[in-house]
Amino acid sequence: MMDMMRLIEPLIPALRRYARALLRNPTDADDLVQDCLERAVTRWHQRQADGDARTWLFAILHNLAVTQMRQRARRGAHMPIEDTAEANLAVAPTQESGLRHRDLMTALDALPEEQRSVLLLVTVEGLSYAETADILAIPTGTVMSRLSRARDRMIQSMDGTEASVPAKRPLLRRVK
Repeated sequence: MMDMMRLIEPLIPALRRYARALLRNPTDADDLVQDCLERAVTRWHQRQADGDARTWLFAILHNLAVTQMRQRARRGAHMPIEDTAEANLAVAPTQESGLRHRDLMTALDALPEEQRSVLLLVTVEGLSYAETADILAIPTGTVMSRLSRARDRMIQSMDGTEASVPAKRPLLRRVK
């Protein structure tokens, strides 16, 4: 026992320096050194008698540090709940956006094909009315009227309003 204490005690400051350099946190480094010393004491009988105690202790410390860093990487950063902002604790539910997306796709599927294609080309693809008219081989005025009707139907179906109520819709772009 005295032999073990004589070999380990002078190495503690060096172990602490190495642990602090590895972890960059004095508290965690002290805990790591404590774990290292505990493991060294409980497994002293496994050490090679002719081996260097210094290298053995540093190997134990290093392996414990690597294990600890891997665990932290898997688990994520630890933060006391008192220090955490309330915004980080609350997570917005995803159900509403999923339902809205489902309703949007249902409303889009309910549009006649000529209105759906115009709506997708202008709003999703960002094409101009003239480009859309060229693609679909229809006049620009027809693109504008189909887009207007498609937007009205989409707004009505998304809001759940009746067709007789005029929908508040975005204005059409000007064509020059």
